[in-house]
This record gives sequence, structure tokens and C-alpha cells, in this order.
Amino acid sequence: MKRKALYLFTPLLLFTSYTTIWAQKTKRPNVVIIYSDDVGYGDVSCYGATKIHTPNIDRLAKEGIMFTNAHATSSTCTPSRYGLLTGQYPWRKQGTGIAAGDAGSIIKEDQFTLADLFQKAGYQTAAIGKWHLGLGGANGPDWNGDIKPGPNELGFQYSFIIPATPDRVPCVYVENHKVKNLDPKDPIEVSYKDPIGTDPIGTAHPEQLTMKADLQHSGTIINGVSRIGYMKGGHKAYWNDESMSDVITSKAIEFINNNKAHPFFLYFAIQDIHVPRVPNPRFKGKSGMGARGDAILELDENTGKILKVLDSLKLTTNTIVIFSSDNGPVLNDGYEDGAVEMLNGHTPGGPYSGGKYSKLDAGTRVPTLIRWPGVIRTAKVSDALIGQIDLIASMAKIINEQLPANAAPDSKELSDVLLGRSQKGRTSIVEQGMTGLAIIRDNWKYIPPHPGATIMKGKNMLLGNAPFPQLYDLQNDRAEKNNLAKEYPEKVKELSQLLTDIQQSKN
Repeated sequence: MKRKALYLFTPLLLFTSYTTIWAQKTKRPNVVIIYSDDVGYGDVSCYGATKIHTPNIDRLAKEGIMFTNAHATSSTCTPSRYGLLTGQYPWRKQGTGIAAGDAGSIIKEDQFTLADLFQKAGYQTAAIGKWHLGLGGANGPDWNGDIKPGPNELGFQYSFIIPATPDRVPCVYVENHKVKNLDPKDPIEVSYKDPIGTDPIGTAHPEQLTMKADLQHSGTIINGVSRIGYMKGGHKAYWNDESMSDVITSKAIEFINNNKAHPFFLYFAIQDIHVPRVPNPRFKGKSGMGARGDAILELDENTGKILKVLDSLKLTTNTIVIFSSDNGPVLNDGYEDGAVEMLNGHTPGGPYSGGKYSKLDAGTRVPTLIRWPGVIRTAKVSDALIGQIDLIASMAKIINEQLPANAAPDSKELSDVLLGRSQKGRTSIVEQGMTGLAIIRDNWKYIPPHPGATIMKGKNMLLGNAPFPQLYDLQNDRAEKNNLAKEYPEKVKELSQLLTDIQQSKN
């Protein structure tokens, strides 16, 4: 009788298990990553900004988790984006520095990405906004033909992107594999060495500029702004800087509307508040902090638009929204736009030192908010140590999908931390600046000796370099002012060895 009962029970058990798995899959959350650009820890009001108000970004904090010890992998854009999408420290791979506007694809087609994970799980996937991870083969993209490989070969079924940065040519959008609105009779040519074409350049025609620029940013003038590099042709395909944020956001909203009946993953890499800061005229003068402050207001409004469309489609409850930044803040980054003169007491890095390009903590410690109303019921603050590099392993756990062997080698599975169920984050994380690495472990931070300049020329940014070891107690010295290396030589030795071990590991 027992054996017969077991036979009868087994199909029921299998059916119940299958039903449970099926139900879990149908309830998989939508995921939206709002990846802002150059936004510092202190640039939004939920993190302490008092000179500017960001109510839509603050809404995520009120309805989710605000992380106070979350890090981009790097203090510059290309490597941070690489780390987020691949789960691998970018310094492990050559060629992941700040990409030129005509660089070939940095992520190879056989490398598993965050988008691959979601597509494998049956999600609709999109990359919209700033890409800056290279396009095309080793020789770069064919701007007048099929532009591949790119996002569409890396797990994204739809892409509408700025190829590199707003301050680099070519100043065009790429939709899937084609330059948007390109006139075949006016083909695009790009040079990052010598001037080409007959369009004016900044060094020769400063009278045509709407804002002054440094020598690096004094190439071809487009929309009154001189750029890095030189461009010929493609005039009908030019973007309009003032409407860029709105165009990108409208594409994101269109994707959400088109996929409301399916699970979707949206990598929404909005370009604000990267230079050149040319926010829509409706924001002009609203912040009292110049173009940079106005761009923060633009970022906040467009964040609100994404939240509003989720509300209107009744998708809010089962959508994970993650807001963060690719690196810390910078004021003077090539253009004279009043960011320094009109700061008005605002502290973009909050209580931390450094910023973009720096090994000091404001370089990688960035605002990070996660909201999932169906799971995270109340507002929380977490000081757990996490990295953007951990998203891929954590998301695999959340959506119940297996990562392939050797994928995302540096990503830690921290789903309980991301969902507010645990405060036990990483034990250590490596930070990457323009001039080397640093490591944090248990609130101790070690920066190896580096003989380079202490301040980045022309940007007045502390790089975190010194010819001697640096050791900081971040719990009591967030600004990294009191070097304790001489007082704690054993701690220096310990962290130095840990950093070496991580660098030499196969991951």
C-alpha cells in the first residue's frame, strides 16, 4: 500500500513542483536600471544635498533601499559600464580604459553579459542611452553601414544609443545597427587625429561657440559646441543636445509600453549630467547652480517619467528599479559652463574626497537606490558594502536563472542584501581610479604608493596619489584626511597582500 501510495503521490508532486516553477517564472520581475552619468554621492537630496531638490529620485529612497556604501567598479565611465554588464573587474582586461569615439567593441560576443542573462530567462531586453563600450570590429564601426558588433550582439534585442559620449564625435544616435536619419548622400567620416571636412572647429572659430572649451574639446563644432575629435558628413543625423535627454527617455518609455505584457530588462543609461551640459531650455536657470545643476533637475524629471509610466501601466509593484551612477562627480570637465563658479555651497561628493578619475572614495562611492514594492515593503537604509559588479550574480539568483560556468567571475551573489533581507555585503572591494587601484576591507581603505600627480591637471580633481602607502579608517575618516599607514603597518601589509592576491587570481 505504501509503494502504491508513493506512485500516486509522485505525479502529484511533480505536477505541483512544475506548477510552482511555472508560477515563479511568470512572476519574474521587470528590471529597469537607470544609470546616470557623473552624478556624485552628494548630488541628490536623499543623500544630503540641500542646494538642490530631486523628488523623483528621492521617491526611490522612500519606497525602497538607499545604499550608503555602494560602488561603481571605477571612477571613469567605460570601465564602470564594462564591470556592470560583465561582472568582471575591468582592470583584468586590456583595452577597458576610457574608449575613443571610434573604438571597436570592448565586450566580445562570446562574453556573457547581464543582458544575456535576462534574454536567456525569456525577457525582452533593451539598451537605451549612452553606450561608450565601443562598436564594430577591431578597426571600429562602419558608420555608413551595419554597425556591429554592438549592444544587439551582447544580449540586447533593441538598442538606441549615443555611441560614446556627448562630447565626442560622431554626434549621432545609433538605433540597432544603423545611424538614425543618416543621408546616404552625406556619409560620415570620423577622425581622432587630424581635422577633416569643412565644418568649423573650435580652435579656428571660437566665435561660433556657445561655451568655451579646453583644447581637448576643441574639435568639430556641432550645435555650437566643439567636441573631442573631428567629423565630416552626417548632418541630417546630428542629435540636438537640448532635446537629448527627452529623446532618450521617450525611447525608454516606448520600450516599456511595447513590452508591458512581457518581462523586460531595460538598461537606461541616460547621459545626464555628463558634459557638455546643455539641458532643455525649460530647466535653464531653475537650479541656481548653472548648467550642471539644471542638468540634475533634468535627470530627476526624466527619472520621474520612467516611474510614472510604470505606475500608469500598473507595473510598479513587480518592477525592480535601480538608480545609480557610473562614477563620481566632476565640475570642470572640459567646458566653461559655470559649474565651478555657481556651485553655491553644494558638495557633489558629499562627505567624501575626490570624484571622477580619483582613487579617493567619491570616485566610486555613488548614490544607489533599489525599489521593488512587491518585495521591499518599507524604506530602508543599508550600509552594506556592495558593487555594481555584483548585479549580474545577484539578478541571476533573483530571477532563478543559472549563470554559465566562468561568467561574471568577480560578481558576488548579494540578492538578500539588494532586497533588504541582509546587511552582510562584501568583505572587500577593489576601486579603480585613472592611476591605479585601491582596496576597501571592513571599513579600512588602502591605496598603494604611486609617484604620479596628486591633482588632475585642468580639472582640479584629487587623484589619490602619493609616493607612500595610504591607509584610512573610513568609519571615522570618510574624507580620507588622516593617513594611518605608519600607525598600523600590519594592516597595510595585510591589505597590500589582499590586493595583490585579488589581482593575481584567475577570476
